[in-house]
Order: sequence, then structure tokens, then C-alpha cells
Amino acid sequence: MGKIIAFANQKGGVGKTTTCINLAAYLALEGYKVLVIDMDPQGNASSGLGAEKSRDTKSIYDVIIGEASPTDMDIYQRTKIHTLRVLPTNIDLAGAEVELASIKTRRELIVKDKLSEIKGKFDFIFIDCPPSLGLLTINALTAADQVVIPIQCEFFALEGLSQLMNTVRLIKKHLNPDLDIDGVVLTLFDGRSNLSKQVADEVKKFFDKKLYKTFIPRNIRLAEAPSYGLPVALYDKRCPGAKAYHSLTKEFMKRHKLK
Repeated sequence: MGKIIAFANQKGGVGKTTTCINLAAYLALEGYKVLVIDMDPQGNASSGLGAEKSRDTKSIYDVIIGEASPTDMDIYQRTKIHTLRVLPTNIDLAGAEVELASIKTRRELIVKDKLSEIKGKFDFIFIDCPPSLGLLTINALTAADQVVIPIQCEFFALEGLSQLMNTVRLIKKHLNPDLDIDGVVLTLFDGRSNLSKQVADEVKKFFDKKLYKTFIPRNIRLAEAPSYGLPVALYDKRCPGAKAYHSLTKEFMKRHKLK
């Protein structure tokens, strides 16, 4: 299978990392081999899965600059779920944009070239992108088969979305003709709020069938889980956030014609 999926939105605080790690966790609990690559220098995906992200551990930065081989399976840290691994980030990745910019040829294809060596070793490779449209995100989208776009149910939800869509179109045209939008996930949904419902309606008009039917609610337990280095499925599987991500996973599996 070996499908690479990027999670991207240049706005921060939209539930991008939360969606990435929890969808990965539930797929792993279903028995699929999943790798999460943390390409956000903030390192939230690494923390949320309990990964070590010190400068002494190998990271995506080391792979990008050629100091670690993607075929060395020891660089992928184990998590509490047997079939879920993570390639963490560290603070050095913050300077990678500058280093990539200095490369004259194929700089947008570095991550694609690296991941081509391991694509067949996992059922899914999820890339958590930084909240920007710089070279790290461009590398991720160039390497990906599909992109998942989390959008929060708030007033500025659609602001900047056209810029992201334009970036996707440009990458599809010039770098990765096979790139497709897997779907859009609405996050921070409050069913009691007229605003949440209005945003959902607008997103539905814009994306139609690409919008996942499962909306992710605001949920304290969901927000707490990363501070314990756990996906919500292991932290509190009965909370509304866990039930929503379990539902989203079932919907994702149906879209991808999985069991």
C-alpha cells in the first residue's frame, strides 16, 4: 500500500497535529503499519506520541541533510501502539528552510526522494506539516499522494484557504501531478454554536464530497492527551474527542477501501 498523506494548513491552532496523530493511532490500532513524520519544528506530533526529540536522537532533520538513512529502521521511534512509529523533529529543523533554500536543484524533491526508499515498509506515512507554506511544507506536499486539510469551526476558518489551495494546485502542476485532496476535516466544532454551523455550511459548499462527515468537537480530554505523550485512544477512549476520531478513522478506511 505505502500511501503518503500530508496534513497541512498554514493557519496554526486548527487541530492539524491532533488530527494527524489520532488518525494515525486509530489506524495502527486497526493493525496497519503507520509512520508519523513530524516536519513541524514545534515538535507537537513528536510530543503527542511520547517521542524523544533531543539533539542526541535522530530526526527528520538528519534524514533531510543526509546524516541519517531513511532505510535505518532504528531512527523510527516506537510508541505505545505496536504498529505505530514516529520520526521526530527537533529544534534544528527550524533552520532547515534556510538550508533548503540554498540548494540549487531538486530542493523541493528531497523528502520525496528520501521517502521513496521506505514507502513500501509502511501502510501509511503521515506527515505533519508546519503551519506555513514554506519549503518544508512544499517538500511534504511534493512527497505526498494526498493531503488532509483540517479546518477549525471559527470565524477566520476560510481565511487563507485559497492560498493553500493555490499552493496545492501549483505543486500538482509543476512538482507532483498525482497529488490529490483526500479530504477536509472540521475541528473544534460546537454543535450549540450558530457560528460552527455556518462555517460547516460554507466549507461544505466549497469542498462538497471532500468534506468528512465526522466533525471533531471541542473536548478537554482530547486537548489534555498530548501532554501525557498519548493519543486520545489510549488516554481516554470514552471521551467525545476519542469517539469522534474513531468515527473519522472508520470513514477514512471506507474512503480508502480498507477492511
